Amino acid sequence: MALYAAQGVSVTVLTLTGGERGDVLNPALDTPAVRADLPAIRRREMEHARTVLGVDQVWLGYEDSGFQLGEPWADLPPGSLAAADLRESGARMADVLVRLRPHVVVTYDESGGYPHPDHVMCHRVSLKALEYAADQERYGERAWTVPKVYYQMSFRRAKWAALDAAARAAGLESPYAERLAGWVYDPFDHRVTTQIECGDWFDVRDEALKAHATQVDPVGGWFAVPTALQATAWPVEDYELVRSTVAVHLPETDLFAGLR
Repeated sequence: MALYAAQGVSVTVLTLTGGERGDVLNPALDTPAVRADLPAIRRREMEHARTVLGVDQVWLGYEDSGFQLGEPWADLPPGSLAAADLRESGARMADVLVRLRPHVVVTYDESGGYPHPDHVMCHRVSLKALEYAADQERYGERAWTVPKVYYQMSFRRAKWAALDAAARAAGLESPYAERLAGWVYDPFDHRVTTQIECGDWFDVRDEALKAHATQVDPVGGWFAVPTALQATAWPVEDYELVRSTVAVHLPETDLFAGLR
């Protein structure tokens, strides 16, 4: 996002929930006062991160559904994303797509990256919104078909293995050993179509990540390996192109290939 914003691309993050039921993962901020004010704090954190990245941001207005594994999800809070009718949430997102008319949309794949209900629902709502936004009966002349749609493929074993090897070679303690243990088959490897070289922006990425201070431990595993080493071992971000209305040649090195 920082790379494309720096190129002059208009980048907008569409945030579906407010993170009201999220965990406080930074021990230094895990206090009753923070927990009591978490929704407002999360909004300030998002504003900080947005500014760091140089992007715009829109709230869709749903509450956090809370983390639980496996469907069917039980006891979903009223007003939460996972409790909402998909037709309603899809229509709400479609209104944003029609207004912004993006050339590229990036969202989660069907697994949600990891199976938090709101990540899974983000995938489903995105697909419904893309369908609705292109519907001329719904929007008339304002209808908008997004030319290219991607899933983010961040949770790849190959990536973590490369970073693990680089950390060990540099004499550092690797934070990836537990993640790699027993992880033999990677369902994402064969799906990656597009790799964006953005290692020069990893410092900005980390600054934006740390802006979400209640969700990230600044001395935790995410930051255990220096960004310069990461940029050498795995200088790209990975995506799967799942829809395109323009001719493409795979593999790609640009989300806007065929559109520029």
